[in-house]
Amino acid sequence: MSGLTRDAAVTIGLTVAFAVFLAAHAAIVFGLARRRHIAAALGGFFIPPLAPYWAFTRGMYARVILWVVSAVLYAAALVLAGR
Repeated sequence: MSGLTRDAAVTIGLTVAFAVFLAAHAAIVFGLARRRHIAAALGGFFIPPLAPYWAFTRGMYARVILWVVSAVLYAAALVLAGR
């Protein structure tokens, strides 16, 4: 893989992982708000690591898995971008 191809792949990975992370985070916050957990929704919005915790305790397992996986992929892409 050439340098330009690797850079393009890392850039696409960063962009997609971040977009999925934001979408999962928004889905968690809106899901909490829709279930009338306004304090948890606001806390999850302003302190992002609390969002998957509160979503997990309220049974939103798919959203939590998506949030965690996209955060890990984004962190991995950031590490690769630094090389």
